Amino acid sequence: MKDGEFKTVAMYFDQMSAQITIGLLAENGIPAAMFGQDSANVFLNFNSPIEVKVNAADYDIALKILGAQDSPSE
Repeated sequence: MKDGEFKTVAMYFDQMSAQITIGLLAENGIPAAMFGQDSANVFLNFNSPIEVKVNAADYDIALKILGAQDSPSE
């Protein structure tokens, strides 16, 4: 990802779901990264969300791609 402003397009509580989302965005030419994957504290039984972020310039198209993934196909 380029340096600059990042925006969150999705949040998860498991790393696998975040990786799948990052892969989907990458297949569509949008670089994405995970933030917060190391913040889970097992001893407190509390998991912080993992955020998938993209460059601000890619934010709108990333939301469209992820929204299309959630929509039922006809």
